[in-house]
Amino acid sequence: MSNGSFLIPTPINEPILSYAPGTAERKHLVAAYERMYNEVVDIPLYIDGKEIRTQDLRDCRPPHDHQHVIGHYHYGKAQHAKDAIDAALKAHASWSSMPWNERAAIFLRAADMVAGPYRAIINAATMLAQSKTAFQAEIDAACEFADFLRFNAHFMEKIYAEQPISSPGIWNRMEHRALEGFVVAITPFNFTAIAGNLPASAALMGNVVVWKPADTQAYSAWVVMEIFRKAGLPDGVINMVFMDGPEFGDIVFKHPDFAGLHFTGSTAVFKHLWKEIGTNIDRYKAYPRIVGETGGKDFVIAHPSANAKEVATGLTRGAFEFQGQKCSAASRAYIPESMWPDVKKYLLADIESFRMGSPSDLKNFITAVIDERAFDKIAGFIDHAKSQSDAEIIAGGTYDKSAGYFIQPTVILTSNPKFRTMCEEIFGPVLTVHVYPDADWANTLTLVNETSEYALTGAVFATDRHAVDQATKALAFAAGNFYINDKPSGAVVGQQPFGGARGSGTNDKAGSVLNLLRWTSPRTIKETLVPPTDYRYPFMG
Repeated sequence: MSNGSFLIPTPINEPILSYAPGTAERKHLVAAYERMYNEVVDIPLYIDGKEIRTQDLRDCRPPHDHQHVIGHYHYGKAQHAKDAIDAALKAHASWSSMPWNERAAIFLRAADMVAGPYRAIINAATMLAQSKTAFQAEIDAACEFADFLRFNAHFMEKIYAEQPISSPGIWNRMEHRALEGFVVAITPFNFTAIAGNLPASAALMGNVVVWKPADTQAYSAWVVMEIFRKAGLPDGVINMVFMDGPEFGDIVFKHPDFAGLHFTGSTAVFKHLWKEIGTNIDRYKAYPRIVGETGGKDFVIAHPSANAKEVATGLTRGAFEFQGQKCSAASRAYIPESMWPDVKKYLLADIESFRMGSPSDLKNFITAVIDERAFDKIAGFIDHAKSQSDAEIIAGGTYDKSAGYFIQPTVILTSNPKFRTMCEEIFGPVLTVHVYPDADWANTLTLVNETSEYALTGAVFATDRHAVDQATKALAFAAGNFYINDKPSGAVVGQQPFGGARGSGTNDKAGSVLNLLRWTSPRTIKETLVPPTDYRYPFMG
């Protein structure tokens, strides 16, 4: 038995490598990309530590080169979900009772593997599977994922160290137990770090997990699972399955041992799952924890005192990095009349300079959207704008899916602040701009707050501090992550815990103590050191 009060190594955010020409990291990444591009991998399900092959094979194809196959993943059925649940429940007793420092050691090792020997591999996988540029893959798959693993261990230590006070003659303690049952993790395509963190954060706290990644992220999810296994994660703690969503849900959300949902994805799906859980509430042994981060219609509002070049750069990066496929991407902008000519000039010049193509060419800033379904949806929004009298496309507006799912970065200018693309989530490289009279600053703040069902991220640009304060107050409930003079994307673990409210989720802040607390079931223990031997109290004398 170990005896000691252990301290997690103090976490720092993983340094972002530059991948500039001539650097060692560039050489390693390009080599990994080329090797993996020319391989065809076989991706199984992972249940109880075993590789499960169903022979129902689905292709992994790069979105920027959809005629090319880089792998096949095995698709599961209902029985595989049942087997994954059984494996998780079998592992529960030994995993939940493992000393917390031993659990931490596994994920700390995984973090160093991500940042070290697997860095080029996980980045290349993300470039191939999700069409991220080298920089976008670096900040996601390598840095943010390593940050999640390291900071979560640190936050776990803080949670366990927080203990209640004790009166004389009494010793009070607090245990943070794992949830009773299994946790379901459903993860999106757009961030490898999120895909790894959702099952890992729950598992770190002693829970067992059934993980369903997005089909379009199967390739990089496979790399994540390999890292977990090689880091020493015991069999059955995290079980990974690929299968039809409704079929999966029909099994996991009707099981009496379902204990929690850790979700990132669309608002519509999350609402459906919440209803499904509510419908089945009488089946469960305990009330399940429901944690979700969903959609966004993220805003940028500029005050007349703002710097036009800074606003334009915030829009360029905020709206078009990773083709706008971030729930935090800038999607609607409110620019004052006096500033719009300069912002427009800088914005259009930036877009004109973009290079678009495969992420294998590191000079490209724009690559492909994730799949044909996304392509068609985004193209539909663009076509709608072309047909309306109160909107004008001033940049982009074209698309081509013959070789890859490429959509030109598009800017829509509208006179209607409630235009469809100002209100609905697009999840693609489309920014809609509304120009407002300078004197309508206060009214425009109200407009920003009331336009969208979402409340994920938003930004204000201003040098007038009164305007900053006014916007911060007026938009208090419009964004869970609020930025001043910066783009509304790029939250860093440990610095800007991430999450939104309203239609954007439960705001449980991934990358913080707040999220990990959701995966514990506290137990208070009171020990009386010398128990009384007489029931009578002094007042009775």
